[in-house]
Amino acid sequence: MPVVRIALANIPPPTFPADATRRAVAAVADAGAAGALVVCLPEAYVPGYRYPDQPSPLVDAASLEGAWRRVRDAAAAARTAVVLGTERLDPGGPRLAALVIDRDGSVLGWQDKAQLDPSEDAGYAPGDGHRHVFTVGPLRFGVAICHEGWRYPETVRAAARAGAHVVFHPHVHEGDPGGYAPATFCDPANTFHEKALLCRAAENTVYVASVNVASPGSGTTSAVIRPDGSVQCWQPYGVEGLLVADIDTATATGLLAHRCRAPYPVTGTPPRRSSVA
Repeated sequence: MPVVRIALANIPPPTFPADATRRAVAAVADAGAAGALVVCLPEAYVPGYRYPDQPSPLVDAASLEGAWRRVRDAAAAARTAVVLGTERLDPGGPRLAALVIDRDGSVLGWQDKAQLDPSEDAGYAPGDGHRHVFTVGPLRFGVAICHEGWRYPETVRAAARAGAHVVFHPHVHEGDPGGYAPATFCDPANTFHEKALLCRAAENTVYVASVNVASPGSGTTSAVIRPDGSVQCWQPYGVEGLLVADIDTATATGLLAHRCRAPYPVTGTPPRRSSVA
């Protein structure tokens, strides 16, 4: 099994859709110049994440498709595959998704976000829950988007059990005024989020590659976690840059994911719940 170079585009939040496309295209070019086989961009980077408390109009289908075409062209020019955080329009409502593009610019497929954060329910529709694994050269990978990877370990395990060497985790967490500014990755005083990434990797024996926007004051950053749960590398908080990592696919065996004997039968009557997040 070979060593494969991946890249995480830790780039500033876009100010408008055209800015998002421009920055995404530039990040793909940078990843190609760095020799990356695959580059992953943050959640909903194109056209930009629509925050529940900051209403913004939907981008029309033609504009989205035009942006995707530009990123696809950039992938082909760079000979680098792309995991593009985006949204796509569906009759049931817009879906948060990752568009996966091959090195020749062709579309390998989609991974929709099935497990929405409760705050996203009003603005987005959930995906159907089907998980996908993609292959580029010697690398097999899955995608778990933001809330999925933090709080739904099943999304990572599904990819690991299907043979993924790495699960990309595009997310978006911009800095909040007065928010906690960690000094180091997995700072004990920080929230649980980054610690969860160590668990996702170690409990499945796969790499986890998480990418955020570059936003000063954010409590999370981009990082690559090894299959044993140790941290391989991380991007300084709020600092723009391309995080590049060489991952050894021979160590990403998925051993513990495959040893899981689920589903586990459960007896008894479950409690009633008013909603599912």
